[in-house]
Amino acid sequence: MATTIQSRLNFITNRLNLREAINRRVSEMDNHVNSKKEMNYNVKDVLSIFLFIAAFLIIWQIVFSLEIWPRVSLPSPAMVSQSFIDLVSENTLIDGIAITLWRLFIGFVISVLIGGCVGLVMVRFKQFGKTMSSFALGLQSFPSIAWVPFAILLIGFNDFGILFVIVMNSVFSVMNSTYGGIRNIPPIYLHAARNMGASGILLFRYVMIPASAPSLLMGLRQTWSFAWHALIGAEMLITTGLGLGYILAIGREFSNMSQIIATMIVIFGVGLLFDRFVFSKVEEKVREKWGLSSS
Repeated sequence: MATTIQSRLNFITNRLNLREAINRRVSEMDNHVNSKKEMNYNVKDVLSIFLFIAAFLIIWQIVFSLEIWPRVSLPSPAMVSQSFIDLVSENTLIDGIAITLWRLFIGFVISVLIGGCVGLVMVRFKQFGKTMSSFALGLQSFPSIAWVPFAILLIGFNDFGILFVIVMNSVFSVMNSTYGGIRNIPPIYLHAARNMGASGILLFRYVMIPASAPSLLMGLRQTWSFAWHALIGAEMLITTGLGLGYILAIGREFSNMSQIIATMIVIFGVGLLFDRFVFSKVEEKVREKWGLSSS
């Protein structure tokens, strides 16, 4: 009898081991196929970007050769490249990028902290949330350039004035995304969690944050975009002698279109890199952690 039971247990164990080995093999094959697909997509993306840039440069060179505009107004790609090399060799561009990104980081963090805290208060007190959301929506659409004269007269021509413009142009996006994301959580999620004993910090951490994650991530992305736009404009007008916006302003003062276009390309490249390799990756990781990924 004992021998029969032992043989059956061994049989069941062998079957389970075999099933586990098959599942592991299938998972490895799926990962290999997915990695090949992802590699193919990456190659296609890089090729598409390369073809687009090549076509753009060709059209740009053709327009320059036709001399529709004078060279001082529309320089050639080679002239812009030379201006870019000059800015790098003088460390002007490197220092400008470093200072601009540092200001962006500080302003973004301040906006997220203030906007997130106020957004949670808006969720907690409903009447305050309704009133503040209307004001926040109106101020969110306020042009960032309109804050510059106010910051100059109130604070002055310094980094604090630039940070003030960044925060005032981006903090309301965090408020609205926090308020809307948590407020729009399906009530059934909260009821189910409370019935299972979740409350307070546990309810907030394991139910409310994952449920509102898509809205919060979109709000952070939008906040960064608002902060980036406001920062460049503020650096152009609140001149402190440093930053990408200041380089644009100097190019405008000396009618140096090559320097202006080179700086504009750098601004576009920095924004693209952050969106592609920072926010997209963070969003993907957060979605995987909270089980929100479609894969």
